Order: sequence, then structure tokens, then C-alpha cells
Amino acid sequence: MAHPKRKISKQRRDKRRAHIKAEVPTLSTCSNCSAPVLRHRVCPECGYYRGKPAVDNSISV
Repeated sequence: MAHPKRKISKQRRDKRRAHIKAEVPTLSTCSNCSAPVLRHRVCPECGYYRGKPAVDNSISV
């Protein structure tokens, strides 16, 4: 197996890893109840997606 001839400096190593980081999720507001919702997902508060009911939240155990 090949071995490196020179040590990779910390600066060069960290430049390669610069794009590896945690990202803040993009939030939008629900058009029905104005709750914060992850994009392209059903609202967990009211069950609506793009102005239409997607989940029936009236079922209770």
C-alpha cells in the first residue's frame, strides 16, 4: 500500500474538510396554522400540506 512522502499540514487537511459541517434546517410557516414546518413536509400541528388536509388528526385513542 502506498505511503505519503510528506506530512499533510493541518491547514491543507482542514481546507479539504471545510464543506463538512452541520446545516441549519430550512423552516417555513404553515399556510393553515402559521406554525413553523420543515420544508416539503406535512405540518405536525394541523396535518395540512400546501393548503390541503393530508393527515387526519381527529383520531384519538
